[in-house]
Amino acid sequence: MKLHTRIACLLLTPFAGYASAQNMKPGLWEIATQMQGSGQTGDVMAKAQKQMENMPPEQRKMMQDMMAKKGVQMGTGGGGGMTIKICMTQEMVDRNEVGRQQPGCTQTNSQRSGNTMKFSYSCTQPPSSGEGTVTFSSPEAYNMKMATTTVRGNPEKMDMQTSGRWLGSDCGNIKPLAIPKK
Repeated sequence: MKLHTRIACLLLTPFAGYASAQNMKPGLWEIATQMQGSGQTGDVMAKAQKQMENMPPEQRKMMQDMMAKKGVQMGTGGGGGMTIKICMTQEMVDRNEVGRQQPGCTQTNSQRSGNTMKFSYSCTQPPSSGEGTVTFSSPEAYNMKMATTTVRGNPEKMDMQTSGRWLGSDCGNIKPLAIPKK
């Protein structure tokens, strides 16, 4: 189960802070990510995907329930992809935060040009950095492309393509992620 927690953190870490308050709606968001990685990171993603697909239904439900308690719903997206659902509160939107900002991470956003914004980030634990571009198509949808490098012995690269879509104002049983106060 620790493997899936690591994958969720990997998916959420770079998303913190890139959204613009006037362009995101609070509520339930679905984030679909396609990833291609090298080295251990790519192996971990492939292993997690295979483990999730091969779990007996009762074990998969237990995993989904555990993740839901942390504010994340995970499912397999096929073809190296994963889908998560997160609940964004109005406070998170007002603070320009999506996802969970990990301790030891810093992020820089560029000025927005039209509906596009560039960002970069670096983290100390685990050592990683990346940059990407977010394109907002509406207050209810965005697309993002990101390249990440992690260092676990040898540097490893991962490319991600993400799409986010607002599902509605009611988060149902998905609890908001705990965002540390700034």
